[in-house]
Amino acid sequence: MENTNKKILKISEKIENNQKIKIAIFGLGSVGNYLLTYLLELANNNIEILILGRNKDKLIQDVNIASVAAEIRGTLFSNIIIKDVDFNDTKALKEVFENEKPDFVVNSSRAYSGIKYGGISWHKVRAYGIWSPLSISVIKNIMIAHKEAKSDAIVINTSYSDSVNAWLKSSGLNYPDFGSGNLNHLVPRIKFAIKKQLSLLNEDVIEVTIATSHFHDVVISKEGQTEGLDPLLNITVNGKIVKFDKEDIFKSCAISMPTNQTRNMMNASSNFEIINKILKALKNKNKEIFHSPGAFGNIGGFPILIDGESSKFSYYDKYFSYEEMKEHNIKSLYFDGIEKIENRTLFYTDELIKKTKKVFNVTLPKEVKFDEIPKIADLLIKEIIKPNL
Repeated sequence: MENTNKKILKISEKIENNQKIKIAIFGLGSVGNYLLTYLLELANNNIEILILGRNKDKLIQDVNIASVAAEIRGTLFSNIIIKDVDFNDTKALKEVFENEKPDFVVNSSRAYSGIKYGGISWHKVRAYGIWSPLSISVIKNIMIAHKEAKSDAIVINTSYSDSVNAWLKSSGLNYPDFGSGNLNHLVPRIKFAIKKQLSLLNEDVIEVTIATSHFHDVVISKEGQTEGLDPLLNITVNGKIVKFDKEDIFKSCAISMPTNQTRNMMNASSNFEIINKILKALKNKNKEIFHSPGAFGNIGGFPILIDGESSKFSYYDKYFSYEEMKEHNIKSLYFDGIEKIENRTLFYTDELIKKTKKVFNVTLPKEVKFDEIPKIADLLIKEIIKPNL
């Protein structure tokens, strides 16, 4: 957290001096494209957007259509820069950091694009942690370059931050300050459910504070239950804590959603929320709260407070202590197939190893050391993804 607070001071100074804030989007797939659209909606000429990807022709086409659409809506105020870069080339990534000096970095790229990993695994092994070596593959390279370039950019990772951010921190590299998605997707569902349960009006202000990991986002969203381990949850209405039926709330969170890439507008919105609330808090000198998986390199998801007056972040611990949230997240992520992360090593649970052998006839190692990430990622692609497409 100390490093993140140092970074935010520099952004605060830029805002006070009316300087441009540069936001870099690594990967312009569905998440990146939605995020680009949302950032353009701010209609802020002090925001500059850097787009990075492997295929420059596709980047140009996607930026062109987003720019034309924004111009039609009257919101095209941000300058957009396009650069093609190989995400496996840490030297090239380092040059991007050194030359462009972004203030925010959003990693929305994937090592194996075009599919949702969970679509292959969830209905068979019900543990997304299996994909951690794939999820870390690109952000690992970005953070190596971030460190070598001595960048002070705030980094938001979209790829399974619940474990990946902690794995990077354990490995001694720079690590993302925040993650997006997952935890954030539960908050609106809970708001919808409490509004219905308590027969609230549209003008009633509902605030949800929750701490849990990716597993509980999925199991609650898909099945409306918590597998016997309830997330830490507090709800206020118009500033007052309310009592509620937890079982009914979680059951009501299982709402119908598309399974295609339109789901990624939620993840893009999570990225946007984090960036927008940080900028608003710094500009207005007020406090904002958002939820983030992998915040400050920790396992699982936490509510985060930014104080724009002091330009500092902290865990929002008004209802739950940091230790309570940390303990719950470790237990929650165990359900997702991750036993622990320490000494540069991710440990799969014995349960996940057995299920993977039974369902896919693939033997996972108990430990995945940092240096073994490429080998295990390749195993996941060749032995699980490709045979099950």
